[in-house]
Amino acid sequence: MNAIDPRPLYTRAAEQAAALIRTVRPEQLAGPTPCTEFDVRTLLSHLVGGTLRIATVGEGGDGLAVRPFVDGVDDDGWPAAYDEARTRVQRAWADDARLDAAVRVPWGEAPGRVALSGYVMEGVTHTWDLAEALGHPLELDPELAEFALSVARRVLPDEQRDADTPFDSALAAPEGADAYERLAVWLGRKPLSRA
Repeated sequence: MNAIDPRPLYTRAAEQAAALIRTVRPEQLAGPTPCTEFDVRTLLSHLVGGTLRIATVGEGGDGLAVRPFVDGVDDDGWPAAYDEARTRVQRAWADDARLDAAVRVPWGEAPGRVALSGYVMEGVTHTWDLAEALGHPLELDPELAEFALSVARRVLPDEQRDADTPFDSALAAPEGADAYERLAVWLGRKPLSRA
């Protein structure tokens, strides 16, 4: 992770999330997600808010100063809100020097490439959450899940999680689990059909 350029993976992950967000219908916004404290609307708010946070970090700002949720988005405005935020991320991280610069994110100070890799993990995970909530209207890119899982295993070892960790304890992966299911259970999520 210390040598990888996560920007191409971030771009692919953001494109995948954007495509999925475009499928959300108004009647689905109050539906449950694998993030038990979020309905679909709150998950969308968090996807946009987290994207604005990593854009601010890439711009040299303090990630802790950005609330990881957004308010005031109309029910049909989520695709545009997310597209605007992800475009801002692309601009903010365009300079190669940002990858090695120390940045401040909620879990501490890290090189930019590590921070952005963490946001690939978060975005890919929440994309699975959204896909699960929507009944999987699109096929998800397994390579993104494999990368996210490798990041999650490094930065979120199960034995180090506590009440302040925003992910539950790891669960056992079912036999034959795909990359997204392995990522989900590593981060303590259950598919809605099993929850």
